[in-house]
Amino acid sequence: MTTEFDLGRLLAERGAERYELHGKYLNHQLPRMLHTIGFDKVYERGQGAYFWDADGNDYLDMLAGFGVMGLGRHHPVVRKALHDVLDAGLADLTRFDCQPLPGLLAEKLLSYSPHLDRVFFGNSGTEAVETALKFARYATGKPRVLYCDHAFHGLTTGSLSVNGESGFRDGFAPLLPDTAVPLGDLDALARELKKGDVAALVVEPIQGKGVHEAPPGYLRAAQELLRRHKALLIADEVQTGLGRTGDFYAYQHEDGVEPDLVCVAKALSGGYVPVGATLGKDWIFKKVYSSMDRVLVHSASFGANAQAMAAGLAVLSVMENEQIVANARAAGDLLRSRLAALVDKYELLADVRGRGLMVGIEFGRPKSLKLRGRWTMLQAARKGLFAQMVVVPLLQRHRILTQVSGDHLEVIKLIPPLVVGEKEVDRFVDAFTDVMDDAHSGSGLMWDFSKTLVKQAVANR
Repeated sequence: MTTEFDLGRLLAERGAERYELHGKYLNHQLPRMLHTIGFDKVYERGQGAYFWDADGNDYLDMLAGFGVMGLGRHHPVVRKALHDVLDAGLADLTRFDCQPLPGLLAEKLLSYSPHLDRVFFGNSGTEAVETALKFARYATGKPRVLYCDHAFHGLTTGSLSVNGESGFRDGFAPLLPDTAVPLGDLDALARELKKGDVAALVVEPIQGKGVHEAPPGYLRAAQELLRRHKALLIADEVQTGLGRTGDFYAYQHEDGVEPDLVCVAKALSGGYVPVGATLGKDWIFKKVYSSMDRVLVHSASFGANAQAMAAGLAVLSVMENEQIVANARAAGDLLRSRLAALVDKYELLADVRGRGLMVGIEFGRPKSLKLRGRWTMLQAARKGLFAQMVVVPLLQRHRILTQVSGDHLEVIKLIPPLVVGEKEVDRFVDAFTDVMDDAHSGSGLMWDFSKTLVKQAVANR
């Protein structure tokens, strides 16, 4: 008996129920939030750096699925690789053989960081971080991992223990006994290392929350301190890796930095199949997997599956053949320079920072009395509302999708697909200029919408 399943028909019949289904069966607060801020769009398809709605209107994606869509949506090379691997009918995930694709992807990944030797494949960024935490503790025999204030390394329990934002941690204790240090504070790092129980420091070379870069020289100096105390440096490149910042890895912006463990995910997936990877030194892996009795001491049921490996290999091929890293550097330099030129023009615009196509736009307290009063009103209701007030018209008026960089932050983070170019930069800067003109006029739809945000913020207290 043949069982038929028609995905196209199912979507045609029930696709319009998307928000109701989510509200009833999934996270009920997501559709509520999207309805409130007017983000409840219905996107029909995506390609490259764009979405389209049912009326054929295009939307520029400056979010890339939180960085997952490094090559944009539905890159033909990645798509073909997935068709090919499905058509091959491989004997995948037998658990008791060694398929070629994981070894080939590991070999290729390691070629970008020749000081590292081995790879563990999991399914996500947080799993890559969990792996690094476990490996660091076991390899050093020490229990404590240091992390930086405002860091984000994932939301599973181990990764949450090194998450620098209390809003994510609240209510989930007890967590692992890890300790925060300020990003860039070598004295604080040295004080903790002197206690003798530190296994590692885990750090984002550029923090996703707020887009804050480690100060020049910090990673190299931290590495030297850690080695002196027989502790490890873990570089979390889940969002910053694979070309995002204009080098293959963000830690490579600083000479002499060679992390002991590196975590990657997101863009390695090609936007199709979840994948995470933890790269590390040979001696660390050999300590963890020290005997045949320990061969499965750390594993993942879906880790190294054929579809994920094929996607990863295709992604790396595209990055080389289409010079994606160089494009990210050039497009990012253009975007930041165009935006930085607006800082002196708009008193509400405080800073533009970042590297490559990871850009933070920060807003700050204006000087003029009228604008200062409105700014103070928003800040009293909830910090971060002005940034949200900018994000909404970017979508509603200009069909550009962006995000506020974190809770209670007046920062917009731009992490578009790495394939964007001058056309997309022009579109974003023109739209952003229009929105900032409106904000500085002291009237208009933006400030009317702010009343909705204030009411919502007060209601949620």
